[in-house]
Amino acid sequence: MALSSPGLGSGLDVNGLVSQLMVVERRPLAALDTKEAKYQAQITAYGSLKGALSSFQSAVAALSSPEKFSAVNASIADATIGTATASSDATAGTYALEVQTLAQAQKLKSATFAATSTGVGTGTLTIQFGTYSGGTFAPNAGKAVQTITIDAAKSSLAGVRDAINAANAGVSANIINDGTGNRLVIAAKDSGVANALKIMVSDDDQNNTDNTGLSQLAYDASAGGTTNLTQTVAAQNATLIIDGITVSKASNTVDDAIGGVTLNLLKSNTPGATTLTISRDVAGVQTTVQSFVNAYNNLNNTITNLSKYNAATKAASILTGDAAVRSIQAQLRSVFNTPLSSAGGGLNTLADIGITFQKDGTLKLDSGKLGTVLADPTKNVGSLFALAAKPTDSLVSYVSSAADTKDDTFSLNISQIATQGRAFADRIAGLTITSGNNDTLSLTVDGVPASIALSSGVYSAAALAAEIQSKVNGVPAFATAGVGVVVTQSAGVLSITSNRYGSASAVAITGGTSKVDLFGTAIETAGVDVAGSIGGIAATGSGQELTGTGNASGLVLHVNGGVTGFRGTVGHARGYAYTLDKLVGKLLANDSLLDGRIDGMGTSIKNIDKQREALARRLDLVEKRYRAQFSALDGMIASMSKTSSFLQQQLANLPKAGSLQQ
Repeated sequence: MALSSPGLGSGLDVNGLVSQLMVVERRPLAALDTKEAKYQAQITAYGSLKGALSSFQSAVAALSSPEKFSAVNASIADATIGTATASSDATAGTYALEVQTLAQAQKLKSATFAATSTGVGTGTLTIQFGTYSGGTFAPNAGKAVQTITIDAAKSSLAGVRDAINAANAGVSANIINDGTGNRLVIAAKDSGVANALKIMVSDDDQNNTDNTGLSQLAYDASAGGTTNLTQTVAAQNATLIIDGITVSKASNTVDDAIGGVTLNLLKSNTPGATTLTISRDVAGVQTTVQSFVNAYNNLNNTITNLSKYNAATKAASILTGDAAVRSIQAQLRSVFNTPLSSAGGGLNTLADIGITFQKDGTLKLDSGKLGTVLADPTKNVGSLFALAAKPTDSLVSYVSSAADTKDDTFSLNISQIATQGRAFADRIAGLTITSGNNDTLSLTVDGVPASIALSSGVYSAAALAAEIQSKVNGVPAFATAGVGVVVTQSAGVLSITSNRYGSASAVAITGGTSKVDLFGTAIETAGVDVAGSIGGIAATGSGQELTGTGNASGLVLHVNGGVTGFRGTVGHARGYAYTLDKLVGKLLANDSLLDGRIDGMGTSIKNIDKQREALARRLDLVEKRYRAQFSALDGMIASMSKTSSFLQQQLANLPKAGSLQQ
């Protein structure tokens, strides 16, 4: 009969013996736990390293723009007059500033209407912008004519307001109740005398000048014009005096009076003047460079803490000797130790501005040396940090480059300057436009056909050119296609020029009742693309942009006119911040070395889990075997104990048996 409890028959501590044996058998499990804990610690360490790299990348990415290192401060002594900002190309200096008038946008009001639902009329409103002077209206050539359709569904006062606002025609409309009735107020969105409004009406009641129907909204303040609206605010330019020079601008935001400086005018201060100061932001550049040093040092400290070895305690860090860490350090050091031979800012290494490595692997900034460099106008600190591509020719500008564009200095030769498509009249234009007689013109610009209707009147040659330009640029098909023109006149001879450059640019006068009077048999010339070479290798031209090949592959330059022949050089260099940003981006990519290590650790942990499961199954079998063996031993010992007891009893009875025989 089997024993119900191990050891009862033999007195052996079977459970204790098996437990002690299993402790020894489970030692491989403990080793797996230790190995898994190490992998988990390494994954955590790699995660910390990735976090530090990500923070470093954010810091250097913010420093990879040239503007960070060429900031300019602008301030107005009397801040109530206005505010000022400056771009990196502004020149330091001080200016006396007097604001005489602020710019205003014209506003017009209608007569009163009983309610916002009161009907006004149907037809079309044609809005033109321009200047009133001496009883004449000169169209603003830079503003397209806008036409708004007012149908029956929009014929109420509120409907007209909504239709005007929905048209995005350069004006806004509101309704104001002045206590006697509701007035429609139409305001130009842009200020300035050249943005005064001329509102022409095509009234469905067939009378475009009376004071009924849609004609109530007509406004033409030129001599003989219809003014059914009343001006409440006149169009006015901002007038200011800068260092004794009178400046007149259409807007209170003046960004083209002083190079690189934008003024936002708030009020006048005439008579009198305040001071406008433009200065280089040296302190800001110092802070920017120091932030670069700090960002690297923070990364270096993280790497050091994760990989250092304490010789005194003979204790290694979790990533001591790790190949991935060593590779990252080597790649970072390689960037720092590579001079920028084509930076073009008079600086080639970080040491040139006082940034050097210390014995502990950190960077240190010598602010005094940096200050000296910043005070030198021939030096450009930004070229050390940002992607720099600076042409020596002032009419050539850098557009972009590609990943495979080499850092080098490239020569630039231009064999053909880009031109625009043009149509020239072969005669002096007739200046009288008569409705139904010679008031239409058909043309095709950059492959897009359209027709326009000119306003009747007797024009000067300049006013006629402006009329044609504003009408052409107001064609919806042209606006949709991004097509635009400039119309000019010379001694009364008109020409229309496409705004586009290159082989896609062309202007053709195709017909219309005014074709012969204005252009005769037009002389039409298509545009051509810029052509030339970059770095001695033929480049590809498109419009005014020239794209390099070979070592200059992907380098795009904008050639804004000039002459053919040698046009100087272009130095292309990826600065330290830019290069480090791209390097760290690769180190953090999904298929990067770090991700590979982390994925490897994850795979190892999964393998450990499998080993642990297999070992657990084996241990179950081992324990069962031990218990079976000890159970058998227990039974054997129990049986032997019984035999021993029986023998002892028999032996004990032997003397008694002998005495009985005697």
